[in-house]
Amino acid sequence: MFNIFDYVKEDEVIELTRELVKIPSHVDTPGREKEVAQFIYEFCKKEGLETELIEVDGERTNVMAYIKGEGDGKTLLFNGHTDTVPPYDMTIEPYGGEVKDGFVWGRGGNDMKGAIASMLIAMVGLKRAGAKLNGNIIFAGVIGEEERSEGTEYLVKNGIKADGAIVGEPSNYEYAIGHRGLEWLEIKVKGKAAHGGVPNLGVNAISKAAKLILKIEEQVMPKLKDRDNEFMGPSVMNFGKIEGGNQPSTVADWCSIKIDRRYIPGESVESVIKEYQEVIDILKKEDPDFDAEITRMPNNMLTLDHLYLITDENHPIVNSVKKSIKEKIGKMPEITRRRGWTDAALLSGFAKIPTVVTGPGDIAYSHTKDEKVPVNQLVDYVDIYAKIAIDFCNQ
Repeated sequence: MFNIFDYVKEDEVIELTRELVKIPSHVDTPGREKEVAQFIYEFCKKEGLETELIEVDGERTNVMAYIKGEGDGKTLLFNGHTDTVPPYDMTIEPYGGEVKDGFVWGRGGNDMKGAIASMLIAMVGLKRAGAKLNGNIIFAGVIGEEERSEGTEYLVKNGIKADGAIVGEPSNYEYAIGHRGLEWLEIKVKGKAAHGGVPNLGVNAISKAAKLILKIEEQVMPKLKDRDNEFMGPSVMNFGKIEGGNQPSTVADWCSIKIDRRYIPGESVESVIKEYQEVIDILKKEDPDFDAEITRMPNNMLTLDHLYLITDENHPIVNSVKKSIKEKIGKMPEITRRRGWTDAALLSGFAKIPTVVTGPGDIAYSHTKDEKVPVNQLVDYVDIYAKIAIDFCNQ
């Protein structure tokens, strides 16, 4: 039986993760993902993998690597984002890449440079072994997932083709074949300014916004609780931010409410917006001074909707994932049913590539002040990804 660790050492995935963590690649970094993409490109070249940098947004590039198959088997796409969230107020050195207590510590190790390392070392092992694959393997290290998913949107719009894909978000030996779509909405409530000494001459937008929030809680939220999907859980929403007015002594002539809305099959962007618009229309009828409009927030996406992910539970890529994880952990893996939005939805919804989310790490460690990724999972996922590739590409 093929053993990937006859061709790569466990230390190689640990060291690669550390080196990736040491390179800042968040929104406030000059060049953002430029340096980490260049590092991956040079690593792949050194290991003899066919590789290229693809310009997406100025200096920001996707980095691609390939193993060409020798037959007419299935093509597998590995997808991982090279950007991270900023370090915020981390309690550890964010770019130290220290190995301690069974973890690699630092920003992005868990989300998701560790998965990128596991994917690449799996490909390196297959390359060194001269593994005879019928199908191709494509690795895509993409920009911008933490912001507007520019990298994966570029792949989709430029015709990426594959028979199945893996997005390596941290999964703790579980896998996801579904997650909710994501929409960020802003409702701008309009008022009329007046001096605080004569508030009756104005229309207070903050007060009107409070009525709107209560109405949404009464009319929209109860409906969401009744909507549920087996693979992604219920429809949900959150009031994430509210601001308005200019100073205490002036009647507020504006108020903004920003909403995070997670939706499931049976819902759409249009139906989601319509529900809020219906509440706005009711309040307009009840109160002639009420005025508001709802818009989609542009920083949630580039041009493609952040759809939900849903992959057929019996698709060959799902079977390969289940089989490969089971061989590693000795039992059938669980399905993650309530995870955040990922680039998998773009690959599945727009490129029509059946996609599964699975990768080293635990989502509970993502974006934290002491982000870390378990060393044993980095190592195990080298084996899991190699097994998935062999099983899937040779079908």
